[in-house]
Amino acid sequence: MSEAVLAVEAPGVSAPGASGARQFWRRLRTQRAALVAAAVVALLVLIALAAPLLTALEGQDPTTYHPSLVDSARGGVPIGPLGGMSGDHWLGVEPQTGRDLFARLTYGARVSLGVALAATVVQVLLGVVLGVIAGLGNRWVDLAVTRIADVFVSMPLMVIALALLAIVPTSFPRPVLVALVVGLVSGWGTLAKMVRAQTLTLKQLDYVSAARLSGWGTARIARRELLPGLAAPVITYSALLIPTNITVEAALSFLGVGVKPPTPSWGQMLTAADVWYQAAPQYLLLPAGALFVTVLALTVLGDGVRTALDPRAASRLRIGTGRKQEAKAAKGGAA
Repeated sequence: MSEAVLAVEAPGVSAPGASGARQFWRRLRTQRAALVAAAVVALLVLIALAAPLLTALEGQDPTTYHPSLVDSARGGVPIGPLGGMSGDHWLGVEPQTGRDLFARLTYGARVSLGVALAATVVQVLLGVVLGVIAGLGNRWVDLAVTRIADVFVSMPLMVIALALLAIVPTSFPRPVLVALVVGLVSGWGTLAKMVRAQTLTLKQLDYVSAARLSGWGTARIARRELLPGLAAPVITYSALLIPTNITVEAALSFLGVGVKPPTPSWGQMLTAADVWYQAAPQYLLLPAGALFVTVLALTVLGDGVRTALDPRAASRLRIGTGRKQEAKAAKGGAA
């Protein structure tokens, strides 16, 4: 019933809603690192979405073999300089198979980002729903949900994921399976506990009590009163879950239980590249560099979102900035 409660604003305090979004954007714009990271993430997403168009422009695809472009006498090393880079193969070709590296990298971005985003959606849905149920339910519901979340938080993700992925039939779509396993096994337990704690705090506020006294049901109170207050911490946690899920997907593919060939994946490419780092270093450096840039950009963006949503928290990425500003101010005062 918050829309029915009249709030008296202090001078300089803006109203919620659209003005809150403007304040968030204003705070985010002051963080140059976060803006650069957002641009990098947007570029990576655009590359992933436009992978068919980009590979069509190159005239290649990620699955066609080109045996004439590798030297079979040397074990399948690409022929030509820089791993076979040319006008037809912009980043060279894969050792032994001759498949185009640019096509496999761009299509691999679709798998890595898609699996990470899908897993994050599953984690957020589970964490928010169960956290709200625990916070609004009775003592036994709260205890049951909390103990279940504790069990999943303590589970060794890689061991459980390896076991589940090994027993599922190969006919099941592998990217979907990886996303479901990662989303159901990890991440959501911590989010559920965080949402539960926040729900317990929010339901004590006056506007929630007013909504309850007016006869609103539990579901309506959760949807109209609690979820808006949970948006900031959930968005912050979600932004930090995505790079973690990308790393997990790459690790599972590296261990051979993730996405299966011929579907390209950055982790899968790293698995096959471990014996080629001397003869064809670009085969290792390109997917490793793509993973590094993606995880770094998403982590920096997540930190920027966290700081913009909670301006009282100092960004971990701006350590030392305050000292520099104090030094500049001291120099200006001395002059």
